[in-house]
Amino acid sequence: MHDPLESVTSYGTIETGVSRHRVPALFQPVLDAAVVAVRAIDDDSSLYVYGSVATGMARLVRSDVDLLTVGVPSVEAAAMARNLSVRFSDVSSAVEVAAAQHNGFSPDTDEGYGGRVFLRHYCVHLAGPDLRSTLPEYAADVRAARGFNGDIALHVRRWRVELDDGRDPVQLSRRLARKTLLAVAGLVSVHDATWTTDRESAAARWAEVEPSLANNLNMLLAWSRDGATPDREAVDAALVGVVARIVTSLETSIGLWNAKNGR
Repeated sequence: MHDPLESVTSYGTIETGVSRHRVPALFQPVLDAAVVAVRAIDDDSSLYVYGSVATGMARLVRSDVDLLTVGVPSVEAAAMARNLSVRFSDVSSAVEVAAAQHNGFSPDTDEGYGGRVFLRHYCVHLAGPDLRSTLPEYAADVRAARGFNGDIALHVRRWRVELDDGRDPVQLSRRLARKTLLAVAGLVSVHDATWTTDRESAAARWAEVEPSLANNLNMLLAWSRDGATPDREAVDAALVGVVARIVTSLETSIGLWNAKNGR
């Protein structure tokens, strides 16, 4: 569920409903177990929770628990996700564990800037060094939108390779739809001088700005939810159609990351 408190402050900075106090008590055992797991790997690694659990909008069994580690190897993070998902299947639909490394927050790249914005405004600290402690509040501006969404052209290349390699088009379509709609939210944020990561409201707003995309945006919304079953041809058509148009709009109004260094 989307964070109803996500907005822009009177100072022009990003505001969200993320708070340690809003974490539902029903999900605390999952977080406690995740803390133990991370500390067993490395006391110097950091752990955060984000998403609906961090905003208090999570629902028992229906919601994922989204965790971010900094400093944990990706293989160990994946094993941690599998173990916690099985252990707490009566609490959450899945436990997802993203693995970031410290160099991913480099100060001179768009990727690093986006990562710092995400840490500061979308994550609750759980364990290890808190990398947010020296971070300021960030402006809801083009740079933040580029940090969040400027990698979409890189994703398009990967999606094309996966599709050509015969990957499951249903799973691919869901990832494609969610990432593209998040990019649409970035376009809306810049176009309307606001800030949102809400895919549904962004799709509705961008359909007003670009009426010719309305049907395709509704299609992506359907793909982003469970139950859609697009075939390979439909995913291919989306890549060369609506996704390509969103990438072009992003490149024009926000900018894209450099493929080599995220700048």
